[in-house]
Amino acid sequence: MWNGRLSKKSFSPITKARRYSKMFAEFKHTVRRLRGQIIGWSLGLGLYGLLMVSLYDSIVAIEGIEELFASYPPELLAFFGDAMTAFTSPEGYIDLYYFLYMPIIIGIFAASAGANLLVGDEEKGRLDLIMSYPVSRTALFWGRWLGFMTATAVILIISWLSWVIPAGSVGLELTWLELLRPFIPLFAILLLVGGLALLLSFLLPSARMATMLGSSLLVGNFLLDGLANVNEDLKNITEYLPLHFHQGGAAITGLNWAWLFGLLAVSLVCASLAWLRFQQRDIRVGGEGSWQFALPWKK
Repeated sequence: MWNGRLSKKSFSPITKARRYSKMFAEFKHTVRRLRGQIIGWSLGLGLYGLLMVSLYDSIVAIEGIEELFASYPPELLAFFGDAMTAFTSPEGYIDLYYFLYMPIIIGIFAASAGANLLVGDEEKGRLDLIMSYPVSRTALFWGRWLGFMTATAVILIISWLSWVIPAGSVGLELTWLELLRPFIPLFAILLLVGGLALLLSFLLPSARMATMLGSSLLVGNFLLDGLANVNEDLKNITEYLPLHFHQGGAAITGLNWAWLFGLLAVSLVCASLAWLRFQQRDIRVGGEGSWQFALPWKK
């Protein structure tokens, strides 16, 4: 048990090797546990990417489509930003038909996986059994967090390949690196969503509530971001929200490194706060928890 002191034994090479081996074991376990979601999300997003690539020539070649979009209500055009007016370019097309919605779509996976990363096992009565083995909470936590990061990265890599492989045959004249760039800020957004959901799972009574709240915050951010294009007053709020820093298709021409590292830093803060909370809390034997404070309508 941690007694507030560091012993020489804690820093010995053998102790460190054992700690990392246990963390790696949890990492492998997490990736195996998420393999069904990895396969399902990869197939779904991969097929969607292939469909959008195959339709590129047909959509941009439709006669009068720009005039059709221009006839839409100005508020609708403003809601979706520049993507609605520049969709005939490769960058605008990818932004409008893919990256505009991807944070919401894949964000569902990130919120669910993050919220259930540890509390899911706790509610099923497995976490108490796992903690009876000689594995530290730190190794357990960060091993699973690295597994979540890897699962998210694999899904995005498959999605990226669904654009890269057929791109040259349909006139989408973008290099593999240009197509990769928009996925990097998306990865950072998903880590932030997963880290926030993980933190919420330790603060709320159940993983289900953490998933719901994390997903709701993401959808609310998306709606506010669009409405801010219609109502300038809302930009005072949205400029501090995560999706404001999501470049989407605009990242094809270059990454905003300050935004990217900012998103990664916030996701690391969320994960670190969740780790600290996990270190301090008691492990339930099973089932969902309850609010830690008395509600006014309960006696």
